[in-house]
Amino acid sequence: DFTIEVERSMRVLDGVIMVYCSVGGVQPQSETVWKQANKYNVPRIAFINKMDRIGADFFKVIKQIKKRLNSEPVPIQIPIGKEEKFIGIIDLIKMKAVIWNDFDLGNTFKYKKIPDNMKIISKKWNKKLLEYAAEVSEELMQKYLDGKKISDIEIKKSLRKRVLNNEITLITCGSAFKNKGVQALLDSIIEYLPSPKDIKYINGISKDKKKIKRLSNDKEPFSALAFKIIN
Repeated sequence: DFTIEVERSMRVLDGVIMVYCSVGGVQPQSETVWKQANKYNVPRIAFINKMDRIGADFFKVIKQIKKRLNSEPVPIQIPIGKEEKFIGIIDLIKMKAVIWNDFDLGNTFKYKKIPDNMKIISKKWNKKLLEYAAEVSEELMQKYLDGKKISDIEIKKSLRKRVLNNEITLITCGSAFKNKGVQALLDSIIEYLPSPKDIKYINGISKDKKKIKRLSNDKEPFSALAFKIIN
């Protein structure tokens, strides 16, 4: 039973990557998994996959994530093209186009200027991203309102904080089959999802049956959670 397996696994995860089909979008099982992640308060980011498929619609899936999952989706990328014309993404933090090399399955890429036909939509989504980042502190909000530049590091730190607090869900996209967008997704895992040090504490039971809290710290005694003991 997939639902039970996910429920069992969710208890021991520090972070989750939600993968959605760019054609099928948010499915009933997706909603179940989302509720399980909510139950255990697991931070998450999302990857909209299969952008090269016929019928791919990145922005439709964004709307579904907001409506069906009651989440705040915040794209940090938007696609350049779709279906057979899916050639890259716009990095909304760097505000540059990322174009993959089709001859090496997306292993290499080049940063380029944002295409003229995508400048308006890129600015629109970059503005939204900056608003979400600026809401973290009064200092950043004032900086944003004054029209001052917010550095990439400041943006990433702010977004990470909101992801860890389960306030937003960062959105990336690509085609896993063609290895497009996978490296950027892996970078996002490191940049935005929690490390062991970000976990506040774990509730447990001591040998003498007392409830205790254990920090994720090398100085703490060994502790473990047996989450699956039989197949």
